[in-house]
Amino acid sequence: MEQQSQNPQDRDPKLWAIAKRRAAFKKDLVYYVVINVFLWVIWLLTNYNDSDYGDKIPWPVWPTVGWGIAMVIEYFSVYKFPKETTAEKEYEKLKNNNRNY
Repeated sequence: MEQQSQNPQDRDPKLWAIAKRRAAFKKDLVYYVVINVFLWVIWLLTNYNDSDYGDKIPWPVWPTVGWGIAMVIEYFSVYKFPKETTAEKEYEKLKNNNRNY
């Protein structure tokens, strides 16, 4: 039977770091959705009979938008522009520039 998990010494450290950050992002995304749903339910239950229900901005908009901006930034830093890739590109540029000296 094939072994499902690898020993830590068998893992590529760069890929392992990327995998850990992606797993952490997915966990944070679940927290974001669950907590924001909870905040919106609280708002709906407490403002259901309010006479000016539609006249003002619901307060859960602010944590949803603020945290959402942070989640978008985290998404891009994990999936689109990982630090290792950026650092490696800069290292290669510096290495190539120093060859001219």
